[in-house]
Amino acid sequence: MGAHYRKGPKGPTDGWMGKLGTYALIALLWLLHWLPLRWLAALGWGLGALLHRVAGSRRRVALRNVELCFPEKSLAERQALVREHFGWLGRSLLERGLLWYASDRRLLRLMRIEGNIKLSEQVDRPVMWLMPHFVGLDWIGPALMLNQSRPGASIYQRQSNALFDEALRKARSRFGTTKLVDRQEGVRSILRAIRDGYSFLNLPDMDFGPKDSAFVPFFGVPANTLLAPAKIAETMKMVVQPVIVTMLPKGEGIVIHAHEPLTGYPSGDVEADALRFHRWLEDRIREHPAQYFWVHKRFKTRPPGEPSLYSR
Repeated sequence: MGAHYRKGPKGPTDGWMGKLGTYALIALLWLLHWLPLRWLAALGWGLGALLHRVAGSRRRVALRNVELCFPEKSLAERQALVREHFGWLGRSLLERGLLWYASDRRLLRLMRIEGNIKLSEQVDRPVMWLMPHFVGLDWIGPALMLNQSRPGASIYQRQSNALFDEALRKARSRFGTTKLVDRQEGVRSILRAIRDGYSFLNLPDMDFGPKDSAFVPFFGVPANTLLAPAKIAETMKMVVQPVIVTMLPKGEGIVIHAHEPLTGYPSGDVEADALRFHRWLEDRIREHPAQYFWVHKRFKTRPPGEPSLYSR
């Protein structure tokens, strides 16, 4: 099931050259899905090494984020962590082909589930799955939809390339129980889906600007943080369960960690809830630091009068 979708105006990627490039990318993903995961892992690590060399702006963002979050690490340690991060990132990009085209049976064979992934079937309240941005994040939706029966709704960011947008929406909804809600539709559409029996797949840890957010410490640095997760959970009386993915080395598979629900969350204090989740997430990041999504400008929005943390 898909959310109502309105095509936006054509962008520069909608010309014939852009369409040709998009078709080539989609065809490449389809071809890649036939390869064994260990081959994809090796190719992805090579792609990551290339991206680390040529994507200078993203490399600098990652290095700055790691410097802010792990000031105790030496420069050499931070550089090594970022190099490893790009390896995982490259692998995650190539594994999109599996997630778009591989059979349910193959995906299930590649996944290892830890924790109670069937929680939504066992409680009499709606469930919010909190899914922070580790590089293997895209595995979580298929894992949830293939291992439990509750349908899920998630917010979808429309892509500027209309052809790629159509392919991406089709891939993310191909398991038949995922409702994609366009970000432009706002929170009311999500609340309506929850009332209709959907669980909510929520990505809580990106900087979307100052609207409906607050500055909450993340590794000790004020980070612009959405307050919607706790607000929605309180409004809809939801059970909140964090779910995290870990990619195993050398193509050994994917681990989906369905953690215990957060007790006392929401508490009625949305900023305290956000801080509590940040502290929980910090511990998870320390377990696999190179697999967090460091190339995102997590600290882009600053408090009034504070200079950019990415200016140097």
